[in-house]
Amino acid sequence: MTEKPNGLASPATGMACSLVMACNLDQVRLTAAAARAFLLKHQVSPSDADACELALVEACNNAVLYAPTEKRDQPIRIEISCHDKHLEFQVRDHTPGFELPRDLELPSPEEEHGRGLFIIRASMDEVAYLRGAEENRLILRKVRSAGAERESQHATRETASGEASEGRLAELERRAALSEQAMGAMAKELCFRSEALHAIFRSSSELGRGNCVEDFADRLLHDLLRIAEADWFVLRLVSSDRASLQAQNLSNPELQLKAVPLAPQPQGAETTAEDRGESRSVERKAVLTRREVLFGPDEPLAAEDPLRAAMADTRGFVRPIFQGDTLLGTLAVGRKSSEPPFSPEQTEVIRTFSEFLGIQIANADLHQRQVDVQVTAHELEIARTIQESLLPKFFPPVPGFGLAGFCLSARHVGGDFYDVFEVARGRVLLVVADVMGKGIPAALFAATLHTLVRTMAEWTHEPAELLARMNAQMFEELSAVDMFITAQLVLVDTEKNLLTVASAGHCPLLVAMKSGEKRSCAPEGLPLGILPRAIFTEAKIQLDDCSAALLYTDGLTEARNVHGEFFGQQRLEKWLHESSAQSRSAYELSWKFMADFKAFQSQAATADDQTFLILAQESPTTAEIAGDSEISPSLILPVSALSHSR
Repeated sequence: MTEKPNGLASPATGMACSLVMACNLDQVRLTAAAARAFLLKHQVSPSDADACELALVEACNNAVLYAPTEKRDQPIRIEISCHDKHLEFQVRDHTPGFELPRDLELPSPEEEHGRGLFIIRASMDEVAYLRGAEENRLILRKVRSAGAERESQHATRETASGEASEGRLAELERRAALSEQAMGAMAKELCFRSEALHAIFRSSSELGRGNCVEDFADRLLHDLLRIAEADWFVLRLVSSDRASLQAQNLSNPELQLKAVPLAPQPQGAETTAEDRGESRSVERKAVLTRREVLFGPDEPLAAEDPLRAAMADTRGFVRPIFQGDTLLGTLAVGRKSSEPPFSPEQTEVIRTFSEFLGIQIANADLHQRQVDVQVTAHELEIARTIQESLLPKFFPPVPGFGLAGFCLSARHVGGDFYDVFEVARGRVLLVVADVMGKGIPAALFAATLHTLVRTMAEWTHEPAELLARMNAQMFEELSAVDMFITAQLVLVDTEKNLLTVASAGHCPLLVAMKSGEKRSCAPEGLPLGILPRAIFTEAKIQLDDCSAALLYTDGLTEARNVHGEFFGQQRLEKWLHESSAQSRSAYELSWKFMADFKAFQSQAATADDQTFLILAQESPTTAEIAGDSEISPSLILPVSALSHSR
């Protein structure tokens, strides 16, 4: 037999032949069919030829699948010899080789390997595998049944001449032919399904290594074209807004297919012929009916259907791909209209491939979501660290007073913050703010406000004017997203013995007076971002009359316990009055409040950001313990430590 490079050898007469096959799965079925034709030509029974074809398909599949990349350009050689009593095949491959098991059992459904060898052993009478340095040989032998059949037929004829009629003999021969035909059909179906399994296992293995669904789908669908003897495919997936079907994989990448809308056109809207064609698409019909839609000469595509424009003179069907009730996309597969429709076996394998593809697409989507969640969580943790770094690590000294603060976000990041910085010697500005909402948008505005407070140092001596200028700077950005900020500024002036308070729609400042009186201070002023030119007022309190002052956000007063009760402002005022009367330092007051507040909330979830800043009068003894440094680190509550006390 004459060999052709990277292809099939030309058939030749004789009892032996050699086939040369490129190391490509597309050549397997052609090679096996050529081998079967050779066997039938030399009087091999159809049942033997079918069994040999099945074994040869499995042998060639393995020779291709396990060939290393650097040897994919070397052909696979198949030598066939027909003898009176048996048939012999030698398949020469360039794989790393393997040890042929002595006993082969059918692998479990979960196993990805071993089915090919089982089919080969079941189809042939003898199997041997010889490993070599340059190539390996798989030797297959099968005892011919043709001789036994001829002897049986001869004996039957002799018996029939004396004991049976010619009609009886004809009936026996007809039944024998039907049996051979049935065996052949079973062998072909087994071969067909084996190829489908090979394609699925190979594509799954490659998906596991690369995790690229688009490449995986392309390989799987090209295998489907070969197995189902189709000419083209179009895989569409649902767009991110779930409004249309977008072309994802095409057998011909040069085709330009527009998206197919899933929603109907609004009444009264002007539509083009192209729009009407997309709405009449068989792919859209398959989605809406949740059924396969056939098309062909008897059921032609609409003139404006995108598939007809790209695939003229075609037949096939579209199958919707669902995962539960979730639409993933559609798969259209077809062939030329002059060819016969897909057989039931081919239709079934197309359905199997589409269902398997849907599972992998859904799994990939779930995996991507998990990755996105992990990335987002990591980014939020970084954002949380950055936001915590904006809070003061140390408080400047305030003669005769101590400071302590706490800030807890309901989520990773939030819109609450506090700040304390020295304006001039003897003057310290206290700031507490609450951006409407929670999460990243609120955190971004909180960071912006924090920066503005620090950069407008020349206006920090006048808290009301500082609020007005911050409002003018942030109004446009806040109003564009319908957000606002409440804030409270308290200027502590130890030289003038004054607390100067200004508020932008914030919670009132709570003050415990030395006289035992409870006082709340809430100067007029709208939240930042409500009006472009807002006016803010100030209130003043004698500093030496103040035992303790509390700045806070509404996350404290609006916190609920497990019974749904609010903590409330009255409870907060009572707590401050009773606790400050016991001459505690700011640090001690903070820890006591946290303990009492947590006991109130118990197991109730934190629904809003919670922030407070305490200014408390302290005795000289406490000041001596804190040290003589200009900035005292002992009176601040670390956010990272407090966050564990939720």
